[in-house]
Amino acid sequence: MRMASKDVRITESLRVKIGEAKNLPGGNGTAKNTFCTLSLDREEIYRTNVVEKCSNPFYGEEFHGEIPRQFRYLSCYVYEKPDKVIGKVSLRKKDLHKYHGKEHWFPILPLEANSEVQGKVHLELRFDECLTGDPDHSVSHRLAVRVVECNDLPVTNGACNPYAVVTLCYGKIRYREEVKRTNVKKKTICPQFEETFFFDMENKGQNHDRHNYYIEDVFSGDLRVSLWHDDSRVSREVLGGMFPGVYLGEVKIPLRDLDTATAQNSWYFLRPNLDFKPASEDSGSIRLKVSYNTEHVFSSQYYDDLRNLLLQSTDIQPISSSAAFILGRVVDHLHEAAQPLVRVFLHHGKTVPFMEALASYEIKHTLDHHTLFRGNTILTKMLDELMKLVGLPYLHHILKPTIQQICTEHLPCEIDPTKLQDSENINGNLDNLCQYIEQIFVAITSSGLVCPTVMSQVFYALKQAACLQFPENSEVKYQVVSGFVFLRFFAPAILGPRFFDLTEDTVDSTTNRTLTLISKAIQGLGNLVCSKSWSFCLKEDYMVPLFKQLSDEAHIDSLKMYLDIISSSTKAHSNHPGIQEVPVVLKQGMLIKRAQGRKKFGVKNFKQRYFCLTNKSLTYSKYKGGIPLCEIPVEDVLAVEKLEEQSFKMKYMFQVVQPTRALYVQASNCIEEKEWLDVLMKVSAANKNRLNLYHPAAYINGHWLCCKEQDQTTPGCSKVSGYLPLANVQVDIDSDREIEKIHALLLNNMDKLEAMQVSLKEYDACGALEVYSGNQFSVAMEIEDSKSCFEMLNEMLKCVIGLEQEHMQYQKTVQKQHVKGSFESPIGDDSLLSAAPETGTKL
Repeated sequence: MRMASKDVRITESLRVKIGEAKNLPGGNGTAKNTFCTLSLDREEIYRTNVVEKCSNPFYGEEFHGEIPRQFRYLSCYVYEKPDKVIGKVSLRKKDLHKYHGKEHWFPILPLEANSEVQGKVHLELRFDECLTGDPDHSVSHRLAVRVVECNDLPVTNGACNPYAVVTLCYGKIRYREEVKRTNVKKKTICPQFEETFFFDMENKGQNHDRHNYYIEDVFSGDLRVSLWHDDSRVSREVLGGMFPGVYLGEVKIPLRDLDTATAQNSWYFLRPNLDFKPASEDSGSIRLKVSYNTEHVFSSQYYDDLRNLLLQSTDIQPISSSAAFILGRVVDHLHEAAQPLVRVFLHHGKTVPFMEALASYEIKHTLDHHTLFRGNTILTKMLDELMKLVGLPYLHHILKPTIQQICTEHLPCEIDPTKLQDSENINGNLDNLCQYIEQIFVAITSSGLVCPTVMSQVFYALKQAACLQFPENSEVKYQVVSGFVFLRFFAPAILGPRFFDLTEDTVDSTTNRTLTLISKAIQGLGNLVCSKSWSFCLKEDYMVPLFKQLSDEAHIDSLKMYLDIISSSTKAHSNHPGIQEVPVVLKQGMLIKRAQGRKKFGVKNFKQRYFCLTNKSLTYSKYKGGIPLCEIPVEDVLAVEKLEEQSFKMKYMFQVVQPTRALYVQASNCIEEKEWLDVLMKVSAANKNRLNLYHPAAYINGHWLCCKEQDQTTPGCSKVSGYLPLANVQVDIDSDREIEKIHALLLNNMDKLEAMQVSLKEYDACGALEVYSGNQFSVAMEIEDSKSCFEMLNEMLKCVIGLEQEHMQYQKTVQKQHVKGSFESPIGDDSLLSAAPETGTKL
């Protein structure tokens, strides 16, 4: 992020998907081991894994990140292992918009060292007059070239020892050239030269008018300043002279561009050797998908109108007349709208009500529950983005250990008879595969209590809406949740672990096939809870033996319990008037508890009671199935910690801290104690009022045994256990930047919004609306209330036009302040001169 002015931040982001390469040159008829790198100018920012022995390699990797500095070129280099460059694709920054968001094939061009440049140089040029000393006292002229300094030169072979070569070439009638050089500056990429060179310009004829004198002869030449890295191992010939070192770039200034009356003090970008012509040999091609975004983010007050309009979407009736819904209808790619919308609603705490409203809209327009939430809509895309945004630590917690084990062990798991290797046994492979699937299955189904809270809240809302719409179908509550968490969350992560940061290792073909089979199995298990037969989940016959082992009642019960927990109303904290939920039993058994002192008088003795923990409450009774003597809601559990043995001279004791008292409990052994502590900590992890401090010992005889404080309400004296709940992941969101992204989307679709507005004036209140603007696009959507939709479009257009006018005013201000040749805007490249993104929209 860069600050452009007091109130404007410039943020730049880059996403490059490196696909496949074709027809890479081979040596001696053998395929090569290759990899790719991405560079900003000459700084490497990303490197793929090596693809071995392939002339048409598929890399399938993606870089995405924020760009913290200015750059001129984005380059993709293709290397032959270990470090031989095959060629490169180089794109100018100002041309990146031509390729934005779409895949393109680019020719791989051979690399020449003289074309690899970076940095800029500060020069001061002026013409001086002086007397020649001739009898006629004629005036001669000389050019003074002061090499001041350089900035951001590249490091070459681990060092940068730069020097400059200044060459003057001129004269049509009689060609002349003169070469001078600076001293070498050691170990710096920002050398301070401060050296001045004088070039005497020969006088010709008797016309001493400078402006006439130089036009024909002198002004036909140019001044060149080239930068070199001093390296005695390398030497290059420059204009007949040999200079040791590595070429870093040059500046070529035509003399006709100089003002002979005034000095010129400017920064210049270094350019490649202009005399270099790349080789014409074919080095193949590579498929890239480049997305580059620049946002000029104003201060918050500029976005308040559009932000409020979007946040009101949760309350707009009908939802199809809301700003967020309309945005989802006009964009070409739903994920472009889903990403910023999720972040804005999450930042302002309105994710759940908005998704609940979208779910009700979709369900109302769905006739067959089997197709519920299976398409690509603004709801499904937003939930996909939400799970990626808040669920990544949860995903790592569940999948990473097994994924890393699979990538390390390389065990054969192929169960398709047509793909078996000669040395493989299908039964052994099936055992290997089942072992991995079982590990992942257990990790998933035992993790329900640490599912991120906001995900659980959305799952609960979807489940309740579906149950109300399809009350006769008892399995629909599992179908809507499993369709997201298994098909859209776990399965894609298993299939592409590198995209979810689950592994940094190269995924070879054998491992990739194993992950594909596991992903299929996880998808099938997700479908199993809402189908009557495992055969309904299969598309391949060879998967039948696998599903016979996984489709027993125990697996299905575990799946249903997991889905019940992650869509529980306890986590949702909702009073939704939906289907009455049955509590999910998490753990139960006989424990010994000490009387809590709820009565003013009475002995606080120890009694054996039957404890039952559900996702809603902790209760105990005299025996299993008995009437509960006490019920503690889960949200009232403020801490769960061990109790020091000195308190009651008893082992294996722990405490459940409540708002007004603590319940002291004893387990029968250390294993049982740990199990109860773990499950109680997890089920209460999302509680908003969890304590930071607690008392590790009991309150007895009028004081705390740990800190000796007499007041029973004294805050704790020790920190609670360092249990970091995955359920409450905090995400840092820049709301202003996300609103700016939404503004850009709306601006790019202004024609659609305006066409919708015009059509709504003549809209008859029933049917589907289809809007056309020329022959370039169409928008199809059902209009439930034409009046409210028309009014919303008016408000949206007003916000977009107002914001764009601010952008245009800002651009004018920056252009007025812009000084060409300054450090910020050197001469030689226009890619950094744009103060604001081009919109092409008429206002």
